[in-house]
Amino acid sequence: MNPVLAGIAALVPSAGVGFLFYLAMRAVVNADRNERAALARLDAQERDAAESSHQ
Repeated sequence: MNPVLAGIAALVPSAGVGFLFYLAMRAVVNADRNERAALARLDAQERDAAESSHQ
């Protein structure tokens, strides 16, 4: 077998696992970002409700 092809064949599984890890981490970061945004909206709604009940 050609040494170049052997080298590429040895690196493909690691690159595939690295790509899957990248996708998983991107999903985790996006989920965290969405959760923080939802919590911020909820806090703002609660703050607005509290301010309007005091008036």
